[in-house]
Amino acid sequence: MTHDFSTRAVHDGQAFDPTTGAVIPPVYLTTTFVQKSVGDLRNGYEYTRGTNPTRDSLQVQLASLEGGRHGLSFSSGLAAEDALLRTVLAPGDHVLMGNDVYGGTHRLVHRIFVPWGVTLSVVDMSDLDAVRAALRPETKVLWVETPSNPLMTISDIAALADIGHAAGALVVVDNTFASPYLQTPLALGADVVVHSTTKYLGGHSDVLGGAIVLNDDDLASRVGFVQFAAGAVSGPMDAWLTTRGVKTLSLRMARHCENAQAIAESLVGHPALERVYYPGLPDHPGHELAARQMRGFGGMLSITFRGGAAAAKKFAESTTLFQLAESLGGVESLVNYPAEMTHASVRGTELEVPDNLIRLSVGIEDAADLIEDVRAALG
Repeated sequence: MTHDFSTRAVHDGQAFDPTTGAVIPPVYLTTTFVQKSVGDLRNGYEYTRGTNPTRDSLQVQLASLEGGRHGLSFSSGLAAEDALLRTVLAPGDHVLMGNDVYGGTHRLVHRIFVPWGVTLSVVDMSDLDAVRAALRPETKVLWVETPSNPLMTISDIAALADIGHAAGALVVVDNTFASPYLQTPLALGADVVVHSTTKYLGGHSDVLGGAIVLNDDDLASRVGFVQFAAGAVSGPMDAWLTTRGVKTLSLRMARHCENAQAIAESLVGHPALERVYYPGLPDHPGHELAARQMRGFGGMLSITFRGGAAAAKKFAESTTLFQLAESLGGVESLVNYPAEMTHASVRGTELEVPDNLIRLSVGIEDAADLIEDVRAALG
């Protein structure tokens, strides 16, 4: 029997402890496992860098929610991206990614892989003709981020999967902003899904992590070997905290979406603002696509200020409930000035973020309180 999302989030990978009957599986805070005899392992467990029961439970959970056969849990989102790219790329290969992806992803490829011999170019992923034109014979990875960070661009995953596959490229989707509750890229044709589980999956700003979910058995085995050989695994407590967060993902995402929609609507037409970037607004260029591709519009929105950088910074430093901090996806609301915070590494590149832009990660507080906080700061 196939269960619905919320049921799988609570139960998949979470069988009760057979020894004691504990409803919550124990956290296996151990680095090594006693062998029955030399080479005779208990249930395949030898050393925690290779496998650990707590991490295995999370990986089953993640794979289930994304609709994939294999889940891999990493020490951070960038560690997950790095392991995947090291597995599939070689000098001379080309990576094509969106022109407004997360700055850390661009920095990883631009500063680490390009000096190694990989080439990188960026394109507007919402322009399918531009994507086709930017692909090369040596393109090995088409990297998609939707909604994008921080301009909230919506890209057509199914169409991009077809375009990428026709060019022989691996189609990777960063699903961090949407979470598997709102969007399942593998079902739309993507080859690999990546996450910073630090964000919505963990959901409480208390654990760092990353994940890869995919269906291809051979690729999963190769990425798993890179993870084991290089060691970028999530620790048992990090895995357990992520699992605990995932169990309430559907409830939290519904509230994030509801609050973000209310705030976005309250800001439309405000005289201090140039534009509100939120796919739940009918005039957003990707609104209809997001309505088809996602089951909600997410908890992230961005705004630009008519008063330029000074007005944006003053706003960021004037909110109370929205705390000035990097990251996103937690139960608490955060405000971020990307040009000098999360996206500082892409200044001077094609990905440079407007200096009058503010990104809001809308939490699960009461919407009326959040709207009051934002409007007070605007005043």
